[in-house]
Amino acid sequence: MGGARLRWPRPRWREFMKVTLLSICEKLPPWVKQGFEEFAKRLQQKLPITAVDLALAPRGKSIDIKRTLLDEGQRMMLAVPKNSRVIALDVRGESWSSEVLSKHMGAWMQDGRDLCLLIGGPDGLAPQAITISHQRWSLGPLTLPHALVRIVVAEQLYRAVSMLGNHPYHRP
Repeated sequence: MGGARLRWPRPRWREFMKVTLLSICEKLPPWVKQGFEEFAKRLQQKLPITAVDLALAPRGKSIDIKRTLLDEGQRMMLAVPKNSRVIALDVRGESWSSEVLSKHMGAWMQDGRDLCLLIGGPDGLAPQAITISHQRWSLGPLTLPHALVRIVVAEQLYRAVSMLGNHPYHRP
């Protein structure tokens, strides 16, 4: 073969599938924005990701939490981009290794739809947000602050895309 390098075909997926990270939260500290933007910048060529924050509904002793969750759920459902695959981040969901997430990511990219990840407020996701979800993903049994979840999810998406492209970022 005269020294020609054999190249394995790269996986075929719909490049530029967009990801929306939809979160119910209060104002986040600057370190969260910096951490998220670092991974968003790394992902922009293969998987553009955007964080959309929805205001936290009022809470207090005299406020009915069920009504609060209903309000947050309705606003979240209206903010989900049309025709998106919806993944709820939920402690009762499936825990995925980085390798399993990478396999899901490959399938989602071939699916042709954009991806919307839902992060609930301090009382979790509204029941209607769970209902519209195609899958539920748990980051594990730990309770994590929303700020940290945003960065962990962005990093794991970057890791999954890196694995699909045989990039050395992921080292088992």
